[in-house]
Amino acid sequence: MSHLYWLDEVHLKRIQHLFPKPRDVARVNDRRVLSGIIHVIRNGLRWRDAPSDYGPHKTVYNRFVRWSQMGVFARILTELAAQGNATGTLMIDATHLKTHRTASSMGLKRGRGRLIGSTKGGMNSKLHAVTDALGRPIQLFLTAGNVSDYIGARALLPSLPTANWMLADRGYDADWFRERLKERCIPSRRNRKDIIPHDTKVYRSRHKIENMFGRLKDWRRVATRYDRCPIIFLSAIALAATVLFWLRVQTLA
Repeated sequence: MSHLYWLDEVHLKRIQHLFPKPRDVARVNDRRVLSGIIHVIRNGLRWRDAPSDYGPHKTVYNRFVRWSQMGVFARILTELAAQGNATGTLMIDATHLKTHRTASSMGLKRGRGRLIGSTKGGMNSKLHAVTDALGRPIQLFLTAGNVSDYIGARALLPSLPTANWMLADRGYDADWFRERLKERCIPSRRNRKDIIPHDTKVYRSRHKIENMFGRLKDWRRVATRYDRCPIIFLSAIALAATVLFWLRVQTLA
C-alpha cells in the first residue's frame, strides 16, 4: 500500500490544519483518501475505478466533492502560495481545457452556468492563471472557453501581491491593463498604432507559465473536463497545482 500513497507525513502535516474538523465519528484516514483523490485526477479514472487500496470509492468521491464545495483545496493552494518568496515577477496567461460531452450534457442548455463555451476547438473551459517568477501558480480562475482573457485579468488583478514586473503575451495588450501595473512586459498588438517597446530579455521568462500549463495537463482529469460543476473542476485543478508545484510530490509511474 505504501507505494500507492501520493502524500507522505511531511506533506500531510503542511496542509492538515486546513482540513475541516472531524465530526463526532472518527474520519477515515486523510492520507489514504487524499491519495485516492489524487490518483483518480492524475490518471483520469472514473471514481468507481479507484484502486480498492484507497478504500471504498464512494468515500473517496464524497470526500472530494464535500471538501471542494467547502473550498478546502482552494484554500490549501492559496495558503501555500502565500508562503512563496518569488513574487517580484508575476506572469499571467490562459489556456483552454477540453470539455467532455458528459460535462455539458443534460440540465442547462449548452453548459450555460457551467462555465463551458464553444470555440473553434469545440466545447471548452478556459483556465486563467497567475504564477510567480518560478512558474508556480498562485491564483486560478475559470471561465467559459469563449470568454476574453481580459475577464480573467480583471478577476485576478485585485488579489495579487505587489510585484515589480508583470509578464503577459500580446493578448493582454490593453491600455487599462497596462495602467494598473507598476512595470509590465507585454508585446504590442500588431494593429496598435503606437508600438510600445518591451524588454525582450525579461519576456523570455514567460515560457515558465506555459510549462506550468503543460504539467497541469499531464493530469488527465485536468486536461479533459468531466465534471459538470465548475467548483468541483476548479478544485481538481487546485489540487493538481498544489501537488505539483507547492508540495513537490514526485509523480508515480
